[in-house]
Amino acid sequence: MGEIDDAIARAEQETFTQEPPKTLKGQINFLVRQLGSAKAVAAEIGVTADSVNRYRRGARKHPPKDIASKIDGAVRSRWQPGVRKGRRRHAAATGGVTVETRARFGYTAPVGTTDDGRFRRLTVHLPATYAQRLFDAREAGASDQQMREIIAEGFKDVYLQDGGSRALGLSDVSLNDIDYIDFDLK
Repeated sequence: MGEIDDAIARAEQETFTQEPPKTLKGQINFLVRQLGSAKAVAAEIGVTADSVNRYRRGARKHPPKDIASKIDGAVRSRWQPGVRKGRRRHAAATGGVTVETRARFGYTAPVGTTDDGRFRRLTVHLPATYAQRLFDAREAGASDQQMREIIAEGFKDVYLQDGGSRALGLSDVSLNDIDYIDFDLK
């Protein structure tokens, strides 16, 4: 994994937390929706399908400790990935992503201006289109350099060119020598 990929994974761990169902009935219903049937849930947690249905109806409210821990483990292993996927979908559709970094940031500019790369500390909110491109690249197994290019292009558009209202002669923005990088997925 690259530096950018690690930072996105860290942001997902920090940002995308939502508690799973707490009641036994809620946990069992969630597992049935995920696995498709009471029989599949029964096979997962090591009880009969009738026991699963009793838990769903509320006829049995207190499973043995080992079964309760299996139910909790099965719910937690399936719960958080679904929450993260939904939040990524939201960030890519409407929310965008905030990138905070300290890195060598350079660009190619018209003759007569300074384009020397230098360390800058930037916190820039990139729109949803860049978040979508970043997630798509990550899912496709893009290299760290390819993801840096997406972020650099976003910095160029949002920070340097202010959405097309200034510095229109800039091209080839680069993001190198990253000291640190953090993401906040909105």
